[in-house]
Amino acid sequence: MTQDDDSITRDPEAFGAWLGRQLRRKGMSQSDLATALKVTRAAVSAWITGRATPRIENIQAIEEILDLAAGSSATRDETPESSGYVAWHHRLAHSDGGRELGNPAAFAFDSSLAITAREATQNSLDERWDETRPVRVRFTLHEITGERLRRLQEALRWDDLAPHIEAAGDQKQKVGRMLTDGLRELRETGKLLLLRIDDYNANGLTGPEYEDGRFAAVVRRQLDSHKKGIAGGSFGLGKATIWGASRFGLVIMNSTLSEPHEDLRERRLIGRIDLPWHELDGVQYAGLAWLGGRDSQREAAARSWWAGERTVEELYLTRGSSDPGTSFLIVGAHDPSGEAMTLEEMHTVLVRGLVSDFWASMVAGRGQAPMLEASVEALRDGQVVVAEERVDPYRYEPARARAVRAFLDRTTVSQLTRAEDVVELAVPLSVPPSKSDLRSGSVEHEAVLLVTPVYEGDEKPNRLVGMRGTRMTVLNRPVTGVPIGAPQFQAVLLAGTATGAGAPADEVAEAFLRAAEPPEHNDWKPTEDLTATYARGAMTRLREFRRTAFAKVRSAVKPSEPVPEEGPPAILRDLVSLDPTPAPRTKGYPTVKSATGEVDDAGAWRIRVEIKLPEREDPWVLRPLLRFATRSGPKPEARWAELSAESNCELSGDVLVCAARERSAVFTGVSDVSSHPVAGRMAIAEVDLVQAKEGGR
Repeated sequence: MTQDDDSITRDPEAFGAWLGRQLRRKGMSQSDLATALKVTRAAVSAWITGRATPRIENIQAIEEILDLAAGSSATRDETPESSGYVAWHHRLAHSDGGRELGNPAAFAFDSSLAITAREATQNSLDERWDETRPVRVRFTLHEITGERLRRLQEALRWDDLAPHIEAAGDQKQKVGRMLTDGLRELRETGKLLLLRIDDYNANGLTGPEYEDGRFAAVVRRQLDSHKKGIAGGSFGLGKATIWGASRFGLVIMNSTLSEPHEDLRERRLIGRIDLPWHELDGVQYAGLAWLGGRDSQREAAARSWWAGERTVEELYLTRGSSDPGTSFLIVGAHDPSGEAMTLEEMHTVLVRGLVSDFWASMVAGRGQAPMLEASVEALRDGQVVVAEERVDPYRYEPARARAVRAFLDRTTVSQLTRAEDVVELAVPLSVPPSKSDLRSGSVEHEAVLLVTPVYEGDEKPNRLVGMRGTRMTVLNRPVTGVPIGAPQFQAVLLAGTATGAGAPADEVAEAFLRAAEPPEHNDWKPTEDLTATYARGAMTRLREFRRTAFAKVRSAVKPSEPVPEEGPPAILRDLVSLDPTPAPRTKGYPTVKSATGEVDDAGAWRIRVEIKLPEREDPWVLRPLLRFATRSGPKPEARWAELSAESNCELSGDVLVCAARERSAVFTGVSDVSSHPVAGRMAIAEVDLVQAKEGGR
């Protein structure tokens, strides 16, 4: 027996997996091979399952029947892609006449290159493989022309694909206009922009071709996130932004698997294009098509294939290491928002997007690895245009990064006394039971609030950012009603499993907050998922959580009480009325729950008022009045220099419109010093609410 024959004998399972792949490539069944070899069907089945190995004469015959080079069965070589095995396979139109003129999931977001970066990176974080090492995400922009472009088009089977793109370019449809514009620009400029997104230390596209698994969720399905446990994404929408970043809806994927499929791990390739319905040469097509090997068991279906190194090089998909993960090649990349047009501008947008959404994921404690490392590079025909930049959170978000680092290193303090201090406070979140388990009762979670002074030059100070799980930024809001004299600051709210406490309540809070996120993952607010999943009171608990977080930020930065000056003290009085003349208060009318304020250095009253609202189906429309009650005499009215709606209300001119069915609202105001009848410090300020019509008295 030769050495090659001996390798088959020692590893019959690997030979069987290889033989199965070659039969699928050739479109032959086990029975077909048995007939050609003049052996039993059971013998072929035993070879494929690894229970037996064929004799040498049968091995040689198998290679001839399958059009393989001599010795391929021992080396496990795959068939050359140039043989025609790999091609575009187009889904035929629906027999009932239904048409999709675009992928609805791609329109769930305000499209932009930054959003593509956010969704792709979030998915990579959710698929982190080795928890002791960071996920590495690399974005590479590459503009190609000339011979490079021609070679890529050959590898993509562009000549077979372009007629379908042209046929789908219906000028009456949005997606069709984009396709036509992309083809026109390619022909006129002779340039094609590629955006490759690589992740390393991620699971990769594991699983079978069609059944449940990561591969099928990304390649075959819409609205299937296939995420286990607590993840950043939960809608299965994010992957659509990757295809949306291509002018042609064209993406090719190369995956290194964390667990083998068909006994292999490296260079699992598949391509997919999202076209609208179109007709070509009298045949109607649904729009979706896949680049891969023909599946003899499924009509017009394509299987992934195990590519050679030359193929992945021609497709610009050569990976930098054997670490598991996936490389996505976006062909004809662009910024759908129109914000970035040049390579340099796109590089900047990607870096800023990664910083804005994932700066906290890139921060690590002492002796620890961060969750994420990210970089961006731009090339033109193989030459560097913008050098690879590894995104540094301390460069772009110094104060916030310092806050998270202090929390991870356990160096936080209870009160701000120095410029480098980071205050840590607890923010309670009461999670109501789910509708499926009402008897379980509420669960109490403690989120972590971090507050720290900002460095000079911070462009957007006095903001609160909130995050959960993998520490992707979800909430990003200004903090209003900050006490006069308070230092400028940044605040970070770590909720759910982002606290790192490992308590059961953390996972409960994580699920609750994920349900409160819209598909854009840019807020925690009432959603259909929240109301459908949790018992009555979920929205109230969420509003309380947010309100408490903002209140604790104001308290943390409140300066020490100054020594009072000589003269009468300034007093703020809570007062509410729905009529200019005092009237008895009943629980059926709005009342002031609290009013806080002080006179600033300019002599103006700065006031924050929380209103308690009786619940009703119609909005409450109120005009806030500011009156000065002097030591004696009438109460003259002063004007507002500024009014701001903080929560559950809107301003229409100088009228507050409080949302229907809300139980409270908050607004802030600054008095007009020129309208003061007496100096602010010599008077009692009273806030009076008068019922009004929206836009008028």
